[in-house]
Amino acid sequence: MDKSEDLILPLPKPAGLTGPRRPLAVARPRDPERTKAAILRAARDEFCQEGFNGARVDAIAARAKANKRLLYHYWGNKEALYAAVLFDAYSEIRRGERELSLTQFDPVEAVGRMVRFTFRHYLANPWFPRLLAVENLQNARFLKQLKDIPQLHSPLVAELRSIVERGAATGVFRSDVDPVQLYISIAGLGYFYVSNMKTLSVIFDRDLAGFAMVQEREAQAVQMVLDYLRTKPA
Repeated sequence: MDKSEDLILPLPKPAGLTGPRRPLAVARPRDPERTKAAILRAARDEFCQEGFNGARVDAIAARAKANKRLLYHYWGNKEALYAAVLFDAYSEIRRGERELSLTQFDPVEAVGRMVRFTFRHYLANPWFPRLLAVENLQNARFLKQLKDIPQLHSPLVAELRSIVERGAATGVFRSDVDPVQLYISIAGLGYFYVSNMKTLSVIFDRDLAGFAMVQEREAQAVQMVLDYLRTKPA
């Protein structure tokens, strides 16, 4: 918590005195960043489980084991906290994409790495598709208010454009690829599988969460994207 907490330690009993020992308060150091991170995680879980409208500030504070006043101190209201959760979620996946350093790989390998990373990010963070679903139910009204979102996504589009252009220059890829459409296809291959894993497992009587099924799906996603990029336009 941001607010100092007390550890109760007993005082040594003076010689010749009897009775209960008096406690000594020892203050724990404050750690605002740790508290804010805990509140963000708790808010993410609450919004993903209950949606924006159903989420409650009291429940978020309880999840984070934090004083509700700290939540209001850092973010002001539920709307601002939700926007912070949303921005943090997008920042996390964009940060992971940057760490791939795709410019060092040939175009085919770079695309394969991007598809695998995106697919695995959804698998490792099943809350992410749920959060995106929540924001879509809000008609993206909070996303529209985040001024840094275009700057966050523009490097991704530029990197995909560069990869496609390098592939086209060597005759490996087609030259009429829209990088935005390409990324939507890459994201869709992972998003749909993870967000609908439970229902699809029942419908087709297969455990889509099983290791073999996940491996097969990832390989197929990579192959589908590469086959499209290698197909010459009519």
